[in-house]
Amino acid sequence: MTEFRLAKVHYVPAELEPGVLYVSDEYKIAMHLCACGCGSKVPVSLGPAGWTVTERNGKPTIRPSIGSGQLPCHSHYFITNGQVEWLRAMSAAQTVAALKFDHSRREAHYRDLNRRSRWWGRLWKRLLGLIGLG
Repeated sequence: MTEFRLAKVHYVPAELEPGVLYVSDEYKIAMHLCACGCGSKVPVSLGPAGWTVTERNGKPTIRPSIGSGQLPCHSHYFITNGQVEWLRAMSAAQTVAALKFDHSRREAHYRDLNRRSRWWGRLWKRLLGLIGLG
């Protein structure tokens, strides 16, 4: 079983070390070398519409699973407290379904965010109108 440690960085380095999950909170991205050892770089977007990384004693947990179905190795795994938990390899159909789900989740998040910001904007305009500044 492969182990990962967490490295908080501003910029993800060009050369990645095996067994290190690099996390840039500023740029909301995490990246690591595939746990299978194939050497492929695996980027994951962080945030409400992406993955989450938590830390305990310097050991990362990332959710949901990492599915590298677009890579030749087709690896699929969780990283929990720094330990890799292997899952069944992803088929092409599962990869397409996961990509569509991720896309729809991002669209829904930003659609809701936009809807909320419009609501606040209307409220702000009304408040300004009430005090004679609108």
